[in-house]
Amino acid sequence: MSLFLDMVGRNGLIFVVGMMVFFLSYRYSINIFEWVEHQTYGTRTYITEKLEFLFIEIPQDRLTYLLLGSSVGLGFFFLLVIGFFGSWIVGAILGFIMAFIGFKAPRWIVDFLVERRIKAYSLQMVDALQLLSNGVRAGLSVPQAIGMIVEEMPAPISQEFNILLQQNRIGMPLEECFENLAKRVPLEDNDMFVSAVNILRETGGNLAETFDTIVDVIRERVRLQQKVDTFTAQGMFQGMTIGAMPYLLGIVYFLQDPNSITPLFTTPIGLVMLFAAVLFDIAGIYVIMKIVKIKI
Repeated sequence: MSLFLDMVGRNGLIFVVGMMVFFLSYRYSINIFEWVEHQTYGTRTYITEKLEFLFIEIPQDRLTYLLLGSSVGLGFFFLLVIGFFGSWIVGAILGFIMAFIGFKAPRWIVDFLVERRIKAYSLQMVDALQLLSNGVRAGLSVPQAIGMIVEEMPAPISQEFNILLQQNRIGMPLEECFENLAKRVPLEDNDMFVSAVNILRETGGNLAETFDTIVDVIRERVRLQQKVDTFTAQGMFQGMTIGAMPYLLGIVYFLQDPNSITPLFTTPIGLVMLFAAVLFDIAGIYVIMKIVKIKI
């Protein structure tokens, strides 16, 4: 009798929880579908747009296969390997974690490449604007001076200014071309340059002197940013060292006494503690990197 009551109570609890999940899913179904679409097609669209900015062409179908391989494929691989040689529960948990990381990693990599490209663009702006100022002083028009930048400067700034010239050649007003440049490269120095050019073209003024002033401002900002990066490099190294220390100590303990580490991967409470420790470690690294990253 008591066994029957226990079964009824357990089944009733499962039924109630299932109904609550169904009700919440039905109530917020639109939001859930929008979130799923944003995490799938939205991620693919985001990566495609960033790859276009990086001048990297990958077809949509191939990008979809790459995302599936880096997420589902990677998670399934960890599930099989750890399941065959260890525990299927640990394999399922690690497989889910690796699938999540594999799905998010392409976006993180693309963001890193975009940030590196924008930083390279900002470092080239001093030379490019100096060349633009000299061209205007020599009597060239703004499009002709921009053509000198396209021919003599390396990527990425030559690629971005080449797009500006191509848009102007097909009939787009030069002011709108500069505004598109500011949208493609979201940089404060770039916004200042574009605003100065558009205002002076409407009101009149000495473009060469304005470019020289912008060059001085950008050069001073770059110098200050490099000095700040030098001062914060030690803090970033300390943050990475502190973040890697638990994993290095875990490897040392495993090499010395494997039996003292295996409960973390084979018992439920060990898995919970391991998951919580990883979350706290990631949160600590994130906070440290935010503190030491100073934007000028």
